[in-house]
Amino acid sequence: MNSNSPSFVPTRRALLASFGALLTLGALTGPLHAAEAGEAAGLVAEARKSFTLRGKPIPPEIFRDFGDGNLADSGSIWTSVDLDAAVGSNFYFDAIRQNGAWVTQGRAAEKGREAEETAYRYIGATKSGLLIAVATYNGGGSGVFTNLHVLDLAPTRGFDDEGKLYTRVTLTNLRSVALGDRWDGDVTIAGDDIHIKTRSGAGNAPKTIQAKRP
Repeated sequence: MNSNSPSFVPTRRALLASFGALLTLGALTGPLHAAEAGEAAGLVAEARKSFTLRGKPIPPEIFRDFGDGNLADSGSIWTSVDLDAAVGSNFYFDAIRQNGAWVTQGRAAEKGREAEETAYRYIGATKSGLLIAVATYNGGGSGVFTNLHVLDLAPTRGFDDEGKLYTRVTLTNLRSVALGDRWDGDVTIAGDDIHIKTRSGAGNAPKTIQAKRP
């Protein structure tokens, strides 16, 4: 069942994965305060269901920084982001717009810089609680490069400026699958299998990949 459905209920396996992450954190860093742990679990559940955090969309430019906007290197340099810090931040200040199922963010060409736009369509959560999204990136030229992303989301612990422990909601890019320039197709979820179907072009047979944690 797609998690964008109004009747979406997290599976027992996904709930156990969230609970297991909290238990692991507690074992490594000491027990989490009940209210803090509850808030983190709620934010994770919200992001899995709607790809929002505290009711705000996750900035599309995160996918640019996960490697979609870096065509010169073969692998991602940034692989994780603190979502609570990123959403509404000055770093991701470009306007975010909803365009049907797509969420877009970018800037117009100015002061010698090319126009840039990043967009994503959230597909949903797998049976094991991983998040699936299709993202596009345009750096001002004619190319619109599309990637499928398999993402993990979990509460993790860090220290604030005063050295106090706090809980982050960390989004990690586990896998990127290049779909090509101006890709046109569908992505669906069945359990932990991701089905990719390309509509245009000859010889584009459906492809299936498995969403899994390392």
